[in-house]
Amino acid sequence: MKLVASAKLRKAQKAIEGMRPYERTLAEILAAVGPVRPAAAADGSAANYFSYSSSKNQFAASLATPAPAAAGEGGKTVVVAIASNSSLCGAFNANVVRKALETIRACEGEVEVIPVGRKMAEALRRAGYAQAGDFNDVIGHPSYEKSAGLARSLSERYLAGELSRVVLVYNRFISSARQEPVAEVYLPFGIPDQVGDDNDFIIEPDAEALLATLLPQVMMLKFHAAVLDSAAAEHAARTIAMQTASDNAEELLGELTLEYNKGRQQKITAEILDLLGGAAQ
Repeated sequence: MKLVASAKLRKAQKAIEGMRPYERTLAEILAAVGPVRPAAAADGSAANYFSYSSSKNQFAASLATPAPAAAGEGGKTVVVAIASNSSLCGAFNANVVRKALETIRACEGEVEVIPVGRKMAEALRRAGYAQAGDFNDVIGHPSYEKSAGLARSLSERYLAGELSRVVLVYNRFISSARQEPVAEVYLPFGIPDQVGDDNDFIIEPDAEALLATLLPQVMMLKFHAAVLDSAAAEHAARTIAMQTASDNAEELLGELTLEYNKGRQQKITAEILDLLGGAAQ
């Protein structure tokens, strides 16, 4: 299982590490297009988003501004919690489940839970939270099409005014030995200001058209990046868990072998003593 997890980890790590520079560059371009402020925290504080308005594409502009449902108190919040479909990965699932429950309880108003991963679905069901659909295959076999389909569905509901906020909860892959559970606001969509002094973009045909085209793509990419992050973190946690299990098994085997050899030696010594006692008589 360690060898299988290691092979899957290399593939998942390559995918997420290859996506991050692309995602970072797109964020820099979007930050250069229009006024950008930091995205809100998971608890709803510092709710500053794109102040960019678009008459050509209301879809892109609306995704980056508070939804109509957010104007009233207690709008519905959707929490998308990502875990794994299987166990034997240490504290990976326990940590993200704990983070998901904390996020859900901190939300005000009506909360809708969308679990991604069988372990997350089981944990939330035991906690008494109703679930909207079965999305285990999104994490079981990650692909951009599956992630984009779920992200597009959430965006359409947000634009229709059904939702006030969408929060992503998942394990972020930092290194093979470290995974961090995080909760991030997905909608309204905000991008931190990442433009450097050395960036000089030439925008064609205009900033408004570029924002209208890139913003939905970056949103889909961010959702898929969260799925890939969770998948890489899962395989890393399982690799470490299986290595630890192997080390513990070898240690236990050594202790049992020592006990066996001691018992065998005692038996042989007792038989020799019996033979010597019989010969002396």
